[in-house]
Amino acid sequence: MNAPTLRQLRAFLAVVESGSISHAARALHLTQPAVSQQLRELERGLGARLLDRAAGRMIPSAAGTALLDPARRALAAATDAAAAVAGHGKGEAGRLRLGTGATACIHLLPPVLAALKQAMPGLALTVAIGNTAEVLPRLEAGELDAVLATLPIPASRALSVTRLFSDPLLALLPEAGAPAGEAAVTAEQLSAWPLILYEAGGNTRSATDAWFRRAGIAARPAMELGSVEAIKTLVGSGLGASVLPGMALRQPVPGAVIRPLRPAARRELGLVLRREKVLDRGLRLLLAALEEKSSFFEKKNQKNLCQGRNETPGA
Repeated sequence: MNAPTLRQLRAFLAVVESGSISHAARALHLTQPAVSQQLRELERGLGARLLDRAAGRMIPSAAGTALLDPARRALAAATDAAAAVAGHGKGEAGRLRLGTGATACIHLLPPVLAALKQAMPGLALTVAIGNTAEVLPRLEAGELDAVLATLPIPASRALSVTRLFSDPLLALLPEAGAPAGEAAVTAEQLSAWPLILYEAGGNTRSATDAWFRRAGIAARPAMELGSVEAIKTLVGSGLGASVLPGMALRQPVPGAVIRPLRPAARRELGLVLRREKVLDRGLRLLLAALEEKSSFFEKKNQKNLCQGRNETPGA
């Protein structure tokens, strides 16, 4: 038994509804021989006679009557399938699975995702939170469509990287005992405090450790946490000092002061994609929104440099 095709089922239902092969042919914009051929192939494939003639009309046989409901369901399912993907083909709907760290999710992505939904209301968005080492394998496996990551990432022929912007690293110190004024903080000054740093394993922590090493100091944190927001709360409670991404310090932290580093340090953020990934409308809109936000951050960082709130980056 061969499975019937949609064309065969459509021809069969048209004949049943109109009672005539010639009428069905006109309704389907086909020739009468073409409809007859579809019916013969359908009966041959199913191994049963599906139509009888009575009072000058074509009517379903017992086998044809049994086929009516399944045939209608099959055509309805085909219509639903076409409707489900119609918006995708037109760029009106789609799916975007983004991986990123918690800091970017809280402090960078909300306006970006809002702009995406406004431009493409039919876009289904999901965000997976994790360190770069956690989300990159999911990107390579096809579980994610893009990753917003702190650079660098391990070299891979399967991945491509678009650099977005630099995010300065800043010192966060308890208000009580912090140096007066807005002078930049050195590694020697910062290491005099109990250090509360982001957990090891991520690129942000690696950049922090490298900054201390350039001053000949090995950072030995009293506490390591996987949450920048928790670190901010602990520093504000007077339990120690930290180095955090500037992105997370755009608003005052109660009980703490924010200072630039001397020499300055920063981290680079970029969007990582699979090389073979087709840039559908959702991904193009994401990249455009991130590049617009990146331009804003770069201009603001440059303004801070000119105002003396930061220093020329060190090597």
